[in-house]
Amino acid sequence: MSKPNESSRQQAPDVPMITGPMARGGGRAPTVKPKNFKGTLLRLWSYLGTERKWLTIVFLFILADSALTLAGPYLIGVAIDAMAGGQVNYRVFDVVMIVLISTYIADGGLTFLQSWVMAGLAQRVVKRLRQTMFAKLQKLPLSFFDGRTHGDIMSRLSNDIDNVSNSISQSTTQLMSGSIAIVGSLIMMLVLSPTLTLASLITVPLVFLLARTITKRTRVLFKEQQAQLGKLNGHIEETISGLLVVKAFNRERKTVLEFNEVNGRLYEVGLKAQIWSGFLMPLLSVINNIGFSAVAIVGGVLAVKGHITVGVIASFLSYSRQFVRPLNEIANTYNVLQSGVAGAERAFEVLDEAEEVEDEPGAVELDKPIGQVIFQDVTFGYRPDMPILNQVSFETPAGSSLALVGPTGAGKTTIVNLVTRFYDATSGTILIDGRDIKSYTRNSLRRSFGIVLQDTYLFSGTIKENIKYGNPEATDAEVLAAAKLANADAFISRLPKRFETLLSENGGNLSQGQRQLLAIARVILADPSILILDEATSSIDTRTELHIQEALLSIMKGRTSFIIAHRLNTIRNADTIMVISRGEIAEQGDHNALMSQQGTYYRMFSNQFVTQSNTPE
Repeated sequence: MSKPNESSRQQAPDVPMITGPMARGGGRAPTVKPKNFKGTLLRLWSYLGTERKWLTIVFLFILADSALTLAGPYLIGVAIDAMAGGQVNYRVFDVVMIVLISTYIADGGLTFLQSWVMAGLAQRVVKRLRQTMFAKLQKLPLSFFDGRTHGDIMSRLSNDIDNVSNSISQSTTQLMSGSIAIVGSLIMMLVLSPTLTLASLITVPLVFLLARTITKRTRVLFKEQQAQLGKLNGHIEETISGLLVVKAFNRERKTVLEFNEVNGRLYEVGLKAQIWSGFLMPLLSVINNIGFSAVAIVGGVLAVKGHITVGVIASFLSYSRQFVRPLNEIANTYNVLQSGVAGAERAFEVLDEAEEVEDEPGAVELDKPIGQVIFQDVTFGYRPDMPILNQVSFETPAGSSLALVGPTGAGKTTIVNLVTRFYDATSGTILIDGRDIKSYTRNSLRRSFGIVLQDTYLFSGTIKENIKYGNPEATDAEVLAAAKLANADAFISRLPKRFETLLSENGGNLSQGQRQLLAIARVILADPSILILDEATSSIDTRTELHIQEALLSIMKGRTSFIIAHRLNTIRNADTIMVISRGEIAEQGDHNALMSQQGTYYRMFSNQFVTQSNTPE
């Protein structure tokens, strides 16, 4: 039912087209304000959940690792002093070297362990986040997908969450180890020489000022980069899905130009983001060299005057490097964090969307429905200012067939979208078996329907798996029976692997008619109480259509059926034919009664019959 056939399409061209099955209308995506940096980080923290114990273990590893790292420069200074004065104190030197080597080996082991634990922690967190987001997508109403490209949604689920993973695995350990290293190095520097410490600290304000200036700019750029990446993915997905149409209309060059335009915008914002973030490390290196020069000058003067030893200067330079390096890493990590936060914001925008309305308290299961459907003064519009249906009322007795006909955009598909609760009526009541459909659980309501769309969708997998989508518990014999009833067994039997034949995405290795036959077999296997057929035979040749009509008539017996058709000869036997025009019921009755009225249906049928009669064979 995903063809654009509602009147809002013509009246409101600014409304995005819908690409998903059974989707309709012009609802715009609700605007969600982006989360602030601090708020997003706190929200990410909430996703750690039970992983916080592992984060504590990582912190202990980092604490021990930092202690060993801080011990290294001190031991080096002791070793240098053991060789001062022209004599080597081998006893001290040997002990120090053994301890130093052991320290570096232990440091390497702890670094590996913390990386290993943190990698697992990060992957589990983003796995849970990705699962939460995918589950959320299943709960969102169709209106959510109205104004969004599939590629952008997939980009949020994959690229953006990957950035979150990188931020957690890289930034967390660097921030913790960096903070400990800064504090520990500063303490050791003060112990060794307060004067040299003061000299080395002159660069700290410059580092913070530089980091603040650059990250303020890169935060905006990285968020824009992720948005442009989503648009690019959307364009790619749309183009590949519609490649047959692109080639049929010779639009390859135009498509490439459009891609280049979107790709160019991504290139520009990505280039700016990388340039600005790339400024950081070279400028920090300049500032660091200034700091080392200051330490060297002051340290040389103090050594000449005998206030400190050469070993102390060597240790201090190492501590000074350990003090400055984390500052640089934290500043650089902040850039990585910006990209992760930008991705998290886009993921949280989806998680913050309103889900389908919950079942009403006390909602009951629709078990073995009889199939009586009543519309009472139902009004609905995909946009509040543009109603599609206006005060529509009718009754479909249980087990009867209702054919909906009318011009494109009249509201035919909207009626079946409302009865299945893909959308809820703006006003009025829809009853099934005498109860408001809102009083039934949504799952049980939709289980009662079998739907065959004009634009059929098949999943990657075997033919048997696609047919069993209608009833996963069905036996092979039941699958075969459904295929025979749908007249699909004829072409399946000619395939090398028959029911085990693998289908490409959306059954691309089958013809449109063959895909339609499998969709009909799928519905037959589901054995629904109420059938919805939206141009179910539109993609099938005339000869096959005759067999399908017989099959459909067979499965329609005893079931309430809604049939949407433009080929009026296919619905002549419907119990009731309802002509929809401008959101209202213009005429209703059986074929003979409507023909005798010589109204809208008579003119539609006569014109179509004359057109078909004059069409050359």
